[in-house]
Amino acid sequence: MIIPGFLITLLTFPGVIVHELAHQLFCRLYKVPVFEVVYIRMGNPAGYVLHEKPASKWHSIMISIGPFFVNTILGALIALPAALPVYSFENANIFHYVLIYLGVSIAMHAFPSTGDAASILQTLKDPDTRLLTKIVGYPLIGLIYIGSIGSFIWLDLLYGIGIAVGLPKLIIALIA
Repeated sequence: MIIPGFLITLLTFPGVIVHELAHQLFCRLYKVPVFEVVYIRMGNPAGYVLHEKPASKWHSIMISIGPFFVNTILGALIALPAALPVYSFENANIFHYVLIYLGVSIAMHAFPSTGDAASILQTLKDPDTRLLTKIVGYPLIGLIYIGSIGSFIWLDLLYGIGIAVGLPKLIIALIA
């Protein structure tokens, strides 16, 4: 089933916003000036962060993949408090289901975009990029493109559900 990208963006806008905030957060962390941030828009890309070229190759890579860490962790943490009432079907209310929706929405936008992959590639093509950086960077680009292709079969949604639904369920099962 193919759903237009703008509809997915509309339905999962919290995840898009957090994805861009994560890029901006990593820019701030590495003291890279940010020129423009668009957190959400109906277009391709759904959001973006324009920033100065980082001085460090590793910083450039981390800025590109930052949303993977931020969106994954935040998606799990937001959904976690709702997990017990929702999964046990006891005292669950609309607020709990909203938290699960937010967790899935945020986690499903954890994958870096092909634009992020292009940014990493540009960094790796620099003649002064060290071999270790290339050894780490090129497979990352491949993983990003696999994730992008996987989004056609809802890999991003499955990841979001796994993080926001499966992970809390696993934690509850281990604790109980």
